[in-house]
Amino acid sequence: MPVLPSGETGGERCDDTADVVTTDEAMFADAVLVSYRRAIASVAAVTSDIRAAALRLAAIWRAGGRLVYAGAGSSGLAAAEDAAELPGTFGLDQSRIAIVLPGGTAEPFRIDSAAEDDAAAGARSIVELGDLSGDAVIAVSASGSTPFTVAAAAEARRRSAFVIGIAHRPASQLLALADAPILLESGEEALRGSTRLAAGAAQKAALGMLSSLMGLELGHIHQGLMVNLKADNAKLRERAHGIVATIADVSDAKAAAALREAGGDVKPAVLIACGIPSMSEAVGWLAAAEGRIDGALRRARGSGIRGEGPNKGA
Repeated sequence: MPVLPSGETGGERCDDTADVVTTDEAMFADAVLVSYRRAIASVAAVTSDIRAAALRLAAIWRAGGRLVYAGAGSSGLAAAEDAAELPGTFGLDQSRIAIVLPGGTAEPFRIDSAAEDDAAAGARSIVELGDLSGDAVIAVSASGSTPFTVAAAAEARRRSAFVIGIAHRPASQLLALADAPILLESGEEALRGSTRLAAGAAQKAALGMLSSLMGLELGHIHQGLMVNLKADNAKLRERAHGIVATIADVSDAKAAAALREAGGDVKPAVLIACGIPSMSEAVGWLAAAEGRIDGALRRARGSGIRGEGPNKGA
């Protein structure tokens, strides 16, 4: 497979577009779609690797560790996007999530290509995070050889962090040093020299699967619903009502009453709507079940609890 001379971006020539006239939008669009399908197939091929890494992430988070996302260029943006959505989607503590990008996060959408080559800055960004012995670092690089990202991952490894490496080239530096290497063989790009299409789609899918499987293991997903979401606006409050009503199989009025009793916290609200009589008891049953709604309900019902919370008669 021919590549660009630098080998840094993973921008391979794509046979699907080699003979396409640049003004033929339909043909180019078809070529892009072909590359996207190949990208998703590359994620499907390593689902078991992603699952194993997600289980380790859940264990690290449960033990109080941090999640650190590192990358540069479009790979860094994909990593930053996944990291930024975790507090809202799964209710994860923002203070335990860090994003490492060249130049910091003050201007995350200004890609400084030259900064990607600054290995010292990558290592320094990790050093500034302090002790990483109980943390996880998710490093993303299309080529697997971006100096900033590789140096960040190597420094994290030296500091005893659990390192997940996501790259698209076998035998790359990043995959070689990672504790959990994830190789996404997304293949040729429809746009030669770019990694934001096929490689970017594969990265976003892999990162989304990784963090969502972690959320599932932590008990923040139940029946395909976000039961630990942060309901901090009108849309999400409405969504929280729907989640409680769906899981507890109660009316919207009962769901709303349970959420009021739970102070807007979805998990205990579900338990209250199902009949556990108070917020304190709901929190206790959740703690005993390691935060999982299904386990809490089984334990409570097995103990004969048939409380009547604020949902009664609503």
